[in-house]
Amino acid sequence: MDKHAHFHSEEEKKRQTNRLARIIGHLQKVRRMIENDADCADVLMQLSASKSALNGLGKEIINEHISHCIYHAIEDGDEEALYEFRKAIEKFF
Repeated sequence: MDKHAHFHSEEEKKRQTNRLARIIGHLQKVRRMIENDADCADVLMQLSASKSALNGLGKEIINEHISHCIYHAIEDGDEEALYEFRKAIEKFF
C-alpha cells in the first residue's frame, strides 16, 4: 500500500517554525547563561520554559497530525501510518 501524502498548510508551517525559532532563542539564552556563569536556578528556570515551549509545539503538531494526516490515513486504510504514529506518540511522551 502506498504511504499517504503529508500536506500541511503554509500558514500552519509558518506558525510552527515561528514557535520553533522562539524555542531556539530560549535555548541560545540558556547557552549564554551557562557560558556566563549565571545562577544555576535561573538556568534551570530558563530550561524549564524551553522544555515547556517544546512540549507545546509537539502537542500542536500531534493535534494537526491527527486532524489531517491520520484522518486521511484512516480514510485510505493506511494502517502503517497509524502504527508509526503510535510509535511516535510513545517516544514523545
